[in-house]
Amino acid sequence: MERIWRATINSWNGLVAVTRSEAAFRQELGLLVIGIPLAFFLTADVAKRFVLIGVIVFLLIVELLNTAIEKLGDRVTRKNDPAIKRVKDMGSAAVGLSLLAAGAVWIWVTVERFWG
Repeated sequence: MERIWRATINSWNGLVAVTRSEAAFRQELGLLVIGIPLAFFLTADVAKRFVLIGVIVFLLIVELLNTAIEKLGDRVTRKNDPAIKRVKDMGSAAVGLSLLAAGAVWIWVTVERFWG
């Protein structure tokens, strides 16, 4: 039980740290706050609501991983290292693809709601 408690505290500390240091994460957290009630407005289908909210949560998870990669890369070296730049770019690409996926799901449900 103590291990679970410590893991929970570590997770909370990570969320607090990323919220304080990353504007992108705060913006995406704002999307979640707006997205939850909007999902209930857009559809009565529980599965679609779950997917609408889930893609934003997925985006937050990818942003957390990307931030961790960037912070670790900065900790390894502050010098301009092409290999670390490629790794950071890959993390950024993961965030970009997550944004595209989230946008596609939200557009799909919105179009279905208003023009379907």
